[in-house]
Amino acid sequence: MYNDLVSAGIPGRKIILDYAGFRTLDSVVRGKEVFGQDKYTIVSQSFHNQRAIYIARRKGIEAIGFNAEDHTGEIDIKVQLRELGARMLVIYDMFTQKQPHFLGEKVVIPKE
Repeated sequence: MYNDLVSAGIPGRKIILDYAGFRTLDSVVRGKEVFGQDKYTIVSQSFHNQRAIYIARRKGIEAIGFNAEDHTGEIDIKVQLRELGARMLVIYDMFTQKQPHFLGEKVVIPKE
């Protein structure tokens, strides 16, 4: 992702990487708790954005999704089955108030 963004003209110094976003839940919550963002855009495939935005809203984060184009034009059966499991897990996570595996130290994102 970093290389693609830099290739598209985004300065590397403006990109802040998250090395502990092991699951969607972790990434979404870390956006707020570690990186201090209450509003952000999630860039992913449509099916993933639906789940990520659901988590964000449940966690009090104002998020929108930008749906990236699928490489093949359609989602294969393995991805569909994985997503079905992920959606069941996110419901369980929200019910049990699951927290990220690792939050870590706060990262200050400079404002320009």
